Amino acid sequence: MAPKRLVTAQELAEVLGLSVETIWRYTREKRIPYIEVGPRQYRYVEADVLGTLNGKRGSYQVQEERAGYVAEEKLSYEEYTRLPYVTGYTTELIDGAVTREPSPSVRHQRVSRRLMSILVTYFGEVDPHGEVFSAPLNVFLSEYTVVQPDLFYLPSSRPAIRTPVDALPELAIEITSPSTSKTDRIRKPASYLEAGIPHYWIVDPDNDFIQCHELRNGHYAIIFAIDEGAFSHPSFPGLTFDVTELFA
Repeated sequence: MAPKRLVTAQELAEVLGLSVETIWRYTREKRIPYIEVGPRQYRYVEADVLGTLNGKRGSYQVQEERAGYVAEEKLSYEEYTRLPYVTGYTTELIDGAVTREPSPSVRHQRVSRRLMSILVTYFGEVDPHGEVFSAPLNVFLSEYTVVQPDLFYLPSSRPAIRTPVDALPELAIEITSPSTSKTDRIRKPASYLEAGIPHYWIVDPDNDFIQCHELRNGHYAIIFAIDEGAFSHPSFPGLTFDVTELFA
């Protein structure tokens, strides 16, 4: 049997979407398995750590320590609304578990602003009464899931009437970063799929990459991915832009 690969605290933090400080705190408190390779030098086996942190339902359930919430029982939307505001973090409710992610970076916001401008122009032509929104704006998907997509489009047939928005987006977009990667690529897509959102995109500014998923036969299928050149989505005729300029 091949030896298990050891990872550093920095690598583990990126995988789990936590800060390095939280990994070190978990290590000191012996909340995760570790291997001491030298004085105050620690390494980890990713699979062993994930196995230790797995929730009762077999899904990943861990957030930053400062959040103070790891849901062993599902939190409802009403309970979520009573949570204290934490400066510098975005708070969401995903399948009854609270997640708090660091506020977006400047680069994240530049890409978000540019893409929103593109989408507002496009949908303003093909669906004049539809709307494009950006975070922070709560979208109510169920009693146990309230999220804030970085960008989302509501068609005119499903307008926003109240807050939180309880109309189903046609398109949800997450602009990912190392600290939010696990939430954006695994946890949120599962919630979007369950809610029946037809289109879900991942925009990755660190790698200048866009991946577009479409709901087909009860699953999200990758129907378009691009890292340079002209973006041209098959399900949104006429929606074209230069990917290089978006990430410039």
